[in-house]
Amino acid sequence: MQKPTIPKGTRDFTPQEMANRNYIFNTIKDVFQLYGFQQIETPAMENLSTLMGKYGEEGDKLLFKILNSGDFISGASDNELLDRNSSKLTNKFSEKGLRYDLTVPFARFVVQHQNEISFPFKRYQMQPVWRADRPQKGRYREFYQCDVDVVGSNSLLNELELIQIVDEVYRRLKINVCLKLNNRKILSGIAEIIGEAEKITDITVAIDKMDKIGLEKVNEEIASKGIAAEAIAKLQPILKLSGTNSEKLIQLKSVLAESEIGQKGISELETIFELCEAMKVQTKIELDLTLARGLNYYTGAIFEVKALDVEIGSITGGGRYDNLTGVFGLDGVSGVGISFGADRIYDVLNQLALYPETSAEQTQILFVSFGEKELLYCLPWLSSLRAQKINSEVYPESTKMKKQMTYADNKRIPFVAIVGETEMNADKVMLKNMKTGEQALVSMDELLEKMKFYR
Repeated sequence: MQKPTIPKGTRDFTPQEMANRNYIFNTIKDVFQLYGFQQIETPAMENLSTLMGKYGEEGDKLLFKILNSGDFISGASDNELLDRNSSKLTNKFSEKGLRYDLTVPFARFVVQHQNEISFPFKRYQMQPVWRADRPQKGRYREFYQCDVDVVGSNSLLNELELIQIVDEVYRRLKINVCLKLNNRKILSGIAEIIGEAEKITDITVAIDKMDKIGLEKVNEEIASKGIAAEAIAKLQPILKLSGTNSEKLIQLKSVLAESEIGQKGISELETIFELCEAMKVQTKIELDLTLARGLNYYTGAIFEVKALDVEIGSITGGGRYDNLTGVFGLDGVSGVGISFGADRIYDVLNQLALYPETSAEQTQILFVSFGEKELLYCLPWLSSLRAQKINSEVYPESTKMKKQMTYADNKRIPFVAIVGETEMNADKVMLKNMKTGEQALVSMDELLEKMKFYR
């Protein structure tokens, strides 16, 4: 018999792992709601016409396509099948695909529901996405994103609030991070100044890989796109800019003096830095000109968050997109958003062992008993505890004490209520603290009081 497996780049999660993951989701959700964002959901699959062309050529290759139902091959002619042109055949065989991110489906949602929502529209969304990527450490084919976006507002106060959300989420999770910040207008200005404005996408896709492949390989990739050696030479001092954020901005003002769009990008960044300083944002913020986040739809600020104590890719990223809804027929709606990578945050918390000792989902007290009569005696106690939102359970069979206690240990249940003839006669239970070993005979009221204290 074949051993059961799961697809590469996907994971199962045990109850304990799910408790840890829910700690992340609940923390993020609480902060989103604190800033006035409301939750939506969109389908796992979208029409390929919605998804294709929004992520650049590389992104399109990473879309999981879904075969049409029934005889999907009937849509193609014999010649097309013999031609073996995979992209043409995909168009014939597939009309739908799994979503690659939550931003493009969100743009489709805004256009489709524009008459039902109030602008500026502040939404958050926490759902899985799928990418046909090569699985490796910190990179999965199925992973959760926790997105927060504002559409219908040009104000840079929205960028400030997103940075404050990053600040608050990682403070609560106790992860030390650095927020890297750039602006797509600055990148456009750079492309303009070096005389390659038309090649902005090729340049940004390449320099976004600086962290992974280094300057030399980035230059090789840019050259392979037909960009002149003279232009690449002009790019070098810009990519090597150093100093404080203020010093970098001063140098950029000089370098991009002739670029109107570049100057606008600098001005936007200056405003964001000033707002962050005024609001005393604690997270370290660094201007990083190599940050491009290769996606085609960013038009303003670009964000990326790195964990400082763990070797892993970015754990949060996003930016401003002024024209994303335009491709779906709704022009002039500006948006800005960020996405928290829950799976990478989960890996960071695992490596740093930063989870709380007990979770909100954990059973707090287990009743162990020695017979049918004792089991029935436990039921009203359970009802009283659950009415007070205290997670409680009873071992459903009257079996050996050791087996029941092992069950409590395996589930990390902090308290056990032992019920036998003596306890029933006294209308009490023997409460045992599994950590300290202390035990005491307690009444219903005393038990409720103790459990509320430990909750």
